[in-house]
Amino acid sequence: MALTEYTGIDKINGPIVMLKGTPGVGYDEVVEILPSSEGTEGGEPRLGRAVMVSDEAVMVQVFAGTEGLVPATSRARFLGRPLEISLSPSILGRTFDGLGRPLDGNGPVYSDVKRNINGSPMNPMARVYPRDFINTGFSTIDVLTTLIRGQKLPIFSGNGLPHNQLAIQIASQARLVGAENFAVVFAGVGIKHDDAAAFASSLSRRGANLVLFQNLADDPVIERIATPRYALTAAEYLAFDLGMHVLVIITDITSYCEALRELSVSRGEIPSRKGYPSYLYSDLASLYERAGVLKGKEGSITFLPILTMPNDDITNPVPDQTGFITEGQIVLSRELDARGVYPPIDPLPSLSRLMKDGIGKGYTREDHPSVSSQLFACYSRVQEVKALAEVVGRDELGEEDKAYLAFGDAFEKTYVNQARDENRDIGQSLDMSWRLLASLPPSALTRISMEDMEKYIDPNKPGPRGKAEPPLNKAAPV
Repeated sequence: MALTEYTGIDKINGPIVMLKGTPGVGYDEVVEILPSSEGTEGGEPRLGRAVMVSDEAVMVQVFAGTEGLVPATSRARFLGRPLEISLSPSILGRTFDGLGRPLDGNGPVYSDVKRNINGSPMNPMARVYPRDFINTGFSTIDVLTTLIRGQKLPIFSGNGLPHNQLAIQIASQARLVGAENFAVVFAGVGIKHDDAAAFASSLSRRGANLVLFQNLADDPVIERIATPRYALTAAEYLAFDLGMHVLVIITDITSYCEALRELSVSRGEIPSRKGYPSYLYSDLASLYERAGVLKGKEGSITFLPILTMPNDDITNPVPDQTGFITEGQIVLSRELDARGVYPPIDPLPSLSRLMKDGIGKGYTREDHPSVSSQLFACYSRVQEVKALAEVVGRDELGEEDKAYLAFGDAFEKTYVNQARDENRDIGQSLDMSWRLLASLPPSALTRISMEDMEKYIDPNKPGPRGKAEPPLNKAAPV
């Protein structure tokens, strides 16, 4: 294909350049901006894409920025194709930058398979309802906010909270029960250099089952718009071409949305809430809806996006719009983090809307639904008792209320709280749940059957592993 090249740029505005008299250019077409030798160093081409086209002019978004460009002598070369990534099984175990270029020194990916990074959302009629359980190793997630294969389950965090450490640990130890062809695609968007180093070193344990994309904080802001799309395109290839079950983790979606806002301002678009573009919802949906399970395909994509809520405001447009598109959320608590609880997951505002169809007999264990419901109810009651104790004092509480407080303390310190290298399987987490519930009077356990209580709590009955369990110690009243 003959390349079309134009000399001279009519207007530069931040990361946007405008060219007039460029007929035949397609939307999203890749553009190389070649700086003139004057005022630049090396004259390396800068990659961009056409974001607005008309018969009179083309608006180009330049990923590497426009600093040093001389409008009169700079050249624009239109390549006649969209942004693409080369794909082959050899991408497993590789590290790429935010534009899909290798960072690990192992050379480019040679393949006849090239995919448009923009992809397309899955047709709802072609989807299969997600059902299979993914074990993350965290009791709070696995039992109370269960991650299901093919689900979109975001993590809502805040600045300074350990969401990156949580992302690393989930990426390192997550597994699909009963499946060996499991892989992780991990993308850092606008991350600091120390976080990038931590991701690279800590995720090495995944070995050949991981693909890593890194867009750094000092990379051009506009580059962040492409990074999630490169990651999702790689995941689609692994899932639907190679038949793998892929967990996609992207941190931080808020950085992506801020880049989208900056691009919108450069285009001169009318802003919506908090300055974000009015199409924020549909743009996020174009990412989130690429995850799922397709009919007739062996593989699947499960999406775990992480976003930081500005000022811990869950009504901010980014978490607000994300909540409408995805199937639940995992919410990190600043209060729990201040008390030294890791991961500081607050169970009460967290939920997984698909867990009811992917837990229980045939998926996890038959007691899982009732145990999770009972834990939610009891921990919710703990918050009511704490509020009452602040008014009347703990000494004035009844014995049952004191038992609830003891349950709440034990729940946070031994159940929510885990070591940073601790990987619990679902059976272990459910057994811990029963030991905690045993500290409460039977009258409080209204959501579990008498049969299960006798099976899992009575020390004289066979335990969860088919043998007699040692007597359960009740938590001492506070």
